[in-house]
Amino acid sequence: MSSAATKDPPLAYAETVEEITSIYRSLPPRPSIEEVEAAASVLRTVEAEERLQLEGIEQLRPRKDAPPELFAVLKDVKRAMVAFRSHEQRKEAAQLVELDRNFQVFDGLIRKASAIVSGDPVVEETPNLSGGGGSGVGSGNERMAVIYEEESEENPDTEDADHVGESKPLTSIITSSKAISAFSGEGEVEKLNLMKVAGVIEASAKTGASVLDLRGKLREDIEWLPLSLGKLYTVSELYLSENRIMALPNSITTLNNLMKLEVRANQLINLPESFGELQNLTDLDLAANRLKSLPESFGSLKNLMNLDLSSNGFSSLPAVIGNLCSLQKLNLETNDLEELPYMIGSCSLLVELRLDFNQLKALPEAVGKLEHLEILTLHYNRVRRLPSTIGNLSRLRELDVSFNELESIPEALGFVGSLRKLNVGKNFADLQLLPRSLGNLEMLEELDISDNQITALPDSFRFLSSLKIFRADQTPLEAPPKDIIKLGAQDVVQYMADFVARRNVMPRQTKAKKKKGLCSYICPLLCFGIGKA
Repeated sequence: MSSAATKDPPLAYAETVEEITSIYRSLPPRPSIEEVEAAASVLRTVEAEERLQLEGIEQLRPRKDAPPELFAVLKDVKRAMVAFRSHEQRKEAAQLVELDRNFQVFDGLIRKASAIVSGDPVVEETPNLSGGGGSGVGSGNERMAVIYEEESEENPDTEDADHVGESKPLTSIITSSKAISAFSGEGEVEKLNLMKVAGVIEASAKTGASVLDLRGKLREDIEWLPLSLGKLYTVSELYLSENRIMALPNSITTLNNLMKLEVRANQLINLPESFGELQNLTDLDLAANRLKSLPESFGSLKNLMNLDLSSNGFSSLPAVIGNLCSLQKLNLETNDLEELPYMIGSCSLLVELRLDFNQLKALPEAVGKLEHLEILTLHYNRVRRLPSTIGNLSRLRELDVSFNELESIPEALGFVGSLRKLNVGKNFADLQLLPRSLGNLEMLEELDISDNQITALPDSFRFLSSLKIFRADQTPLEAPPKDIIKLGAQDVVQYMADFVARRNVMPRQTKAKKKKGLCSYICPLLCFGIGKA
């Protein structure tokens, strides 16, 4: 046997090896290690999700007065649907894993043939064509096949370069160079199925990518992500918006380098309980989902600076929101919030707080602790009064309390000298007065009091020297008249200055006239009496 390895092999050897090589080449393209790992990840994910869904079905309780037999049929239908969908989702992955297992059988046979040709001891291997066991990926990072082949001079650039050997027996590493790349979105219409998503994740993990962008790139039937998402240790930015994802895998909490996570416009119902383990997260966008609560661990996100929870189903927020000590921007628009937790005042670095389109009736006094706050919007709520502590917001630039049930504005607002934009419009029959301290807002540039019942502007209005925009549509002001309001904000300011000046002069003139009239009546009498005497 050893002589075969030291000199040119006999013709029979070469012909046999050529036939083996020919058979090997006739096989379909071999999946890459990354593809097989992706498929294995899909199978694990589908199995885990199927188990969770079946557990959820078992916990279902019949509606009142529903026939038990009919409810049992309903549960069976739901189970069948889960099984059907799971089968469809695992089908492609199972085929790919099975294909790789078959290639492993050929690998063993090729190694055996190579050992015979080279004179090495032959290790008997039992072919495994059953497809059982493992993920289809070898224990190492390489899959090897040994072949003997003379390189063709006529066609040096063979189509399958992985299968080309040299002019002597050797061990060749057969690996696919085909990589699964993320959908670019440029000129593409086909979206990624679960297998391709898993492939993108595997490829990203292998290359050490720092950004993974899957915005709007998943097929509509993908409701969860593969568990292999937890392999993305190097990713710092993850974009998953505009898909149909219902849940994030628990493995996402192992991404210790993740700083920016965007899952806007999905179908998220909840977050993993361990979500707070994403300690380095600074930007989190969860807008336009179906969230109604946050996990207790959420308060551990100490580095979070920007949080968007708008367009969800929150009726309240947990007190742990106050633990977000680095928070600067918080968007809670378009929820069902009836109140804010008092602990909101602990978010001392908050610069922007948006609360539009909720059911808020009031703000907690703790809002006055937000000394860095610059923007506060409460458009379209049910607020009747603002807290007096609002006067502590020395950096506030914009305040919008339009479309509420505001009955009064605290005089303390006059202490917010930094205010540039104030909108108290469309409080309709509730708001009848503006605070006398309004004139202290010397930096105010825009004021909207439209659709209220205000009949008079405070005297201090004349001090608003920076006012550029003034709206008072559908407000029954007695002064100034509408033609003055149409001229512009500073014309209204000047009108009020003249109006107050005229009003202050009139009492003095009236008093002087009264004194003059009395004197002119008494003096002639005195003079007449004295003259007569």
